[in-house]
Amino acid sequence: MELKGKEVLVTGAGGFIGSHLAERLVAEGANVHAFVRYNSKGKAGFIDSFPNKTKSKIDIMFGDVLELETIRKALKNIDCVFHLAASISVAYSFKNPEEVIAVNSKGTLNVLTAAKDSNVKRIITTSSSEVYGTALTVPINEDHPLQGQSPYAASKIAGDKYAESFYKSYKLPITVVRPFNTYGPRQSARAIIPTIIMQALTKDKIRLGSLTPRRDFTFVTDTADGFIKTAESDKDYGGVINLSNKDDISIGELAEKIIKIIGKKIDIECSEERVRPEKAEVQRLLGDNSKAKKIIGWSPKVSLDEGLKATIKWISENIGEYKPDEYSV
Repeated sequence: MELKGKEVLVTGAGGFIGSHLAERLVAEGANVHAFVRYNSKGKAGFIDSFPNKTKSKIDIMFGDVLELETIRKALKNIDCVFHLAASISVAYSFKNPEEVIAVNSKGTLNVLTAAKDSNVKRIITTSSSEVYGTALTVPINEDHPLQGQSPYAASKIAGDKYAESFYKSYKLPITVVRPFNTYGPRQSARAIIPTIIMQALTKDKIRLGSLTPRRDFTFVTDTADGFIKTAESDKDYGGVINLSNKDDISIGELAEKIIKIIGKKIDIECSEERVRPEKAEVQRLLGDNSKAKKIIGWSPKVSLDEGLKATIKWISENIGEYKPDEYSV
């Protein structure tokens, strides 16, 4: 689908990946509708920080993905939907599993139900590499078994299966995009890279959980590009596409790399508070991106060093938005 001139809805548009995607869609010439969770202050997340020439081209809609009728109204006359709205923290899901499962599974079901009843021509739903659990084989391709090692992972597996069922049952033009660990400017401290950076910029000691798990990191502009290329493709309806770098690094190595870029002498301390339950910890995520290259012509452009430098710069300029003394979940 050519997105220029099309009516495009992004759920979760005020968040980290959603705001980068919305910004890119404006640049592509799409008519962007941003679905943002209602709040009493009328804040639209990171969209509020956009230059006026960009923000003025976005139709902001407030609501909640758990309200089906609200979603139905939002999808009226929409050509393409990018569903990113989610409760995204693994650590938070340990404390509040019912909330996370409701938002990520029922919220996805509502979007799919509304799309089925409207004239949406393309639907992209968002998964997570966490659904794979600890790698049984590497690199992880889209056929790897799904393992619910946390309530968050289980909730995303449910959403993915809803998407699969709606394609098979109703022939909805759905593709599931499965990003591996996305990072970059605007990301909250609940993610590992901002957690390391904010502490390294302000302290002489950083506190982390386990240092041995390995992750495959993708810069946010590359992830947004993958979403767009997936929507533009008429291939792999009903399928899943990984967005990954096909390279991994341990959390300990990542911390050392960030410390070296920042150029300070900083100690690393393991905090038990930040360690996941033993069987919930995903030890390794290393994604196979060969399908994305073949099907949608996507490959990452930003190296880890380049992406970390850009992220460090943004966080240093916005350090007041972070709380280095707190463990964010």
